[in-house]
Amino acid sequence: MTKCRKLFSTVAAVLMSICLLLEAGISARASADNTCGGVAAVFNPGSGNSLDVVNATAKELNLDLTAEEEEPEESKLVMANVQNALNVRSEASEESDKVGMLYKDCGGTILERRDGWTKLQSGNIIGWASDEYLLFDEEALALANSVGKMVATVDTETLRVRMEPTTDAGIWGLLPGGEVVEVLNQYDDGWVCIDFEGEDGYVSTEFLVLDFVIDSGETMEEIDARIAAEKEASRHKNFGEYTTDADTTMLLAALIYCEAGCESYEGKLAVGAVVMNRVRSGAYPNSIHGVIYASGQFTPAMNGKLNSVYASGSYSAECVQAAQEALAGVSNVGDLTHFRRNNGREGLVIGNHVFY
Repeated sequence: MTKCRKLFSTVAAVLMSICLLLEAGISARASADNTCGGVAAVFNPGSGNSLDVVNATAKELNLDLTAEEEEPEESKLVMANVQNALNVRSEASEESDKVGMLYKDCGGTILERRDGWTKLQSGNIIGWASDEYLLFDEEALALANSVGKMVATVDTETLRVRMEPTTDAGIWGLLPGGEVVEVLNQYDDGWVCIDFEGEDGYVSTEFLVLDFVIDSGETMEEIDARIAAEKEASRHKNFGEYTTDADTTMLLAALIYCEAGCESYEGKLAVGAVVMNRVRSGAYPNSIHGVIYASGQFTPAMNGKLNSVYASGSYSAECVQAAQEALAGVSNVGDLTHFRRNNGREGLVIGNHVFY
């Protein structure tokens, strides 16, 4: 009996270890073309061969795993399927109070579903939205992968950024602890490629915390606070001039510097135009400040770099000029509202960025 109890304890420990390994952490694995795992890796973590590992271990230990297999867990991701904005309500009814709004490309986590309504959490919003204006499962994943991005937070005091994905490669520079950077590609050998001052830099995932971010909505309180704090003039339609104060112009210039400081003037102007296209679109917050600081959108706004550049005034005169032209209605990207480092995605390529 003692021997059997020991064997059972050993088996239980082995299987428990396997389960913990399969469930621990979020690992966005690279596909064959070395691109990021995307949002699927966040909402559906785990290795694809996990069942094979469990079965092989059970066979080696002479275990009989004949229990009926459970259905795979459904994705908890939900995305707004709107051109402008979607009301989120306190109850599953059109007559209930609004608790927040989801804008175009916003997403969240499913908490409950019933009678054509979904209770979700998006940022600080917890409430109900009609399924008529939401995307689920594969459609939600596809949209999230299109508009979201993988970011990495440095989880050590300082981290070397290499020129190649090896510890023998040269060093571009250092990242401080807590820095948030956008991940361009992720590789199976424990390295990721990041955008480091306009160059492809490589850092080890051993010292990073990876996360996939998408934009979240705003509570009614957040909307009211933002509107009250905005002192800018009302936005204008089409590509008309946008009247604003000097501080906001410099904030846009600082963002242009952070996102395209190493790009040509055309690349700088394009970033400013994207911000202004969002301000005008009605699908995003209707102010420059609101657009720039929308959750999950501009990495420099997330990691504090933007605030530092803005406070120090270290942006270039060319960035200020690009901001002023964008504010005046100049756009070299039409009405496009997104950009990222050029990774082969279809779109308008200007320098190292693709606009879409």
